[in-house]
Amino acid sequence: MEDGERLDNVNPTIHKRLPDREITADDDNDDVADKIDAREIFDLIRHINDPEHPYSLEDLNVVSHSQVEVNDEENRVKIMFTPTIPHCSMATLIGLSIRVKLIRSLPPRFKVDVKITPGSHASEEAVNKQLADKERVAAALENNHLLEVVNQCLAVS
Repeated sequence: MEDGERLDNVNPTIHKRLPDREITADDDNDDVADKIDAREIFDLIRHINDPEHPYSLEDLNVVSHSQVEVNDEENRVKIMFTPTIPHCSMATLIGLSIRVKLIRSLPPRFKVDVKITPGSHASEEAVNKQLADKERVAAALENNHLLEVVNQCLAVS
């Protein structure tokens, strides 16, 4: 955030994080084929940094385990995310960051669907349309400044 820029949500509520998942012997064994489940997807996106605050999307309850759906057999992942306020100007950037993280992390067989939780944002339909448009997402990622911002959101703190 540069000097003089105004935060959309000056005082966000910080939520309790889920405990880290225990790694079992089977989880750590590359010879065992295991299905991708909702918790695995949540673990990929929970630590994405919020573009305005020094918190993760999980800390701000923008993403939660209950908002993740996975159908491994049909190669589909659906993420619903909830901006902290209904007029969040960063909603598209947050959705783009989630989409990029999953595209970079999952096998290419998966179709990734990222949407705003119904009723949680004033421009829900427009943001969802942008996030679902492959050409717009590709064009956004060709913008060096925007890609730099997305990469900052994805950087491990």
